[in-house]
Amino acid sequence: MRQAGRYIKEYREIRAKVSFLDLCKDPNLCAEVAVTAQEKLGADAAILFSDLLLILEPLGLGLQYTENKGPVITGGITFPKDVDRLFEVDPEESLDYVFKAVKKTRKHLAPEIPLIGFAGAPFTLAAYILEGGSSRTFLKVRQFMHTEPSAWHGLMEKICRAVIPYLNGQIRAGADAVQLFDSWVGCLSPEEYRTYALPYSREVIEGIKKGTSVIHFGTGTGPFIEDFAEAGGTVISVDHHVRLDQAWDRIGSGKGIQGNLDPEILLESVSAIRRAAKKILKQAEGRPGHIFNLGHGVLPKTPIDHVIALVEMVHEMSSR
Repeated sequence: MRQAGRYIKEYREIRAKVSFLDLCKDPNLCAEVAVTAQEKLGADAAILFSDLLLILEPLGLGLQYTENKGPVITGGITFPKDVDRLFEVDPEESLDYVFKAVKKTRKHLAPEIPLIGFAGAPFTLAAYILEGGSSRTFLKVRQFMHTEPSAWHGLMEKICRAVIPYLNGQIRAGADAVQLFDSWVGCLSPEEYRTYALPYSREVIEGIKKGTSVIHFGTGTGPFIEDFAEAGGTVISVDHHVRLDQAWDRIGSGKGIQGNLDPEILLESVSAIRRAAKKILKQAEGRPGHIFNLGHGVLPKTPIDHVIALVEMVHEMSSR
């Protein structure tokens, strides 16, 4: 989770010279950032350096990244008729720089290191569009869902038609697996998830090239994790608010699981990190299909030595 970021010196040096959006659109820099992070951390796979909101620009929306407010989306949806003016996305044309970044990253990675591509799930992308950025309450998106179901369906279908070829394009470019991020889906009730989000996540996952491993990630999915798993995915990624063993029992042994160390623990001592990692590995009981990971992204002030130590201790404690 968030291999490259402000906690890495080399990343901060590049960001001092270029904006985040310009960095995301430069395939050479994306490859440099991703490969440097993987090699520095010693992780077992590399994650493409990109951002899940890049797909919003081809839809016809404005996208900016600010220091204080994070992403700001303009030209969004206020009325149901606004859904109709969103463009149909041809990723090969409008997001070609992402595919070039995949190719360059794959070229410079060690051959044995898998590369993971990714995209935002339909609900999370719709939430960003309707809220105009990040939100604590998600009042706009939930109101739109309930009061304008026909327009909601149209919006989600349009997003699905963009995300499916976008992920398949990353696979053709060299991604070994893909991850679908539903970062905001935890704001929904179980019933809302089943009605307004699950069908569209399922549509995307079923549209991904057959035989590709798909990691399905969400936060706050504890109340409806069975439904979340039902939406699809080879591996279900769980956040740190649920026990890994209990989550795995609920999603079923037929799926892999990813997670789920609390990223705040990386701010504590190395001995505390080791205790927490050991507890999660014990919950996994050595069963095949567990990808050790954080329950969410690395926090900006995390000492990189702690991240490296975590990778090393997981390798040590899970060796066979």
